Amino acid sequence: MVHGAGSFGHPQVLASRIHLGIREKRQLVSFAEVQSWQNLLNFIITREMQKREIPAIPIQPSAIAIVKKGKIIKMFTNVISQLLNIGMVPVLYGVPALDVEQKCSILSGDELVAYLAKELMASIVIHGTDVDGVFTKDPKRYPDARLIREITNENLQSVLQSLSESKFADVTGGMYSKIVRLVDVAKRGVKCLVVNAEKRETIYKALIGEKVLGSIINLSKS
Repeated sequence: MVHGAGSFGHPQVLASRIHLGIREKRQLVSFAEVQSWQNLLNFIITREMQKREIPAIPIQPSAIAIVKKGKIIKMFTNVISQLLNIGMVPVLYGVPALDVEQKCSILSGDELVAYLAKELMASIVIHGTDVDGVFTKDPKRYPDARLIREITNENLQSVLQSLSESKFADVTGGMYSKIVRLVDVAKRGVKCLVVNAEKRETIYKALIGEKVLGSIINLSKS
């Protein structure tokens, strides 16, 4: 499982600009503070999962990954696969990470999902958001926004165009960036779904193969 930073990360990163690299000494403290906030959020999430008898175990991605401009160059994934093998649920999260070129960049949850899906040979990726999937417009701002039930090779470019025109207060690129990364995963034959995680049992139903409201990315391998 991978979760994002939300209000525990994006505002702080935007204020300190550490996602653009470390240019001043005072940013080093911001780097450390944002990491601490992410650790706290991860603790809250894993603790709630544990209360529900899910063996969720925190994994700090910045401790096992080498990053360059926000892209993973190499990541020690063996411990993750071994934890999965014994029945644990590793929980990773978006973090500021040591960057070999600019000292610090954001290792986003989206980047982690794309990388891990490939390395661990995932059969399905479920992206949970606060709306029912991918829309033609922001459904929270435009009542005429339409849900795109399926993203295919035929409509992919128009979908990406509509998403690139949207504005997000998100240092990791908002929905556009998420879909671009999921597209790369889907091209490898992995089933990718975007669903509303705020709706009760949606994630569970998707995991067990039941049909749920959302958007599916269905692309042929390239």
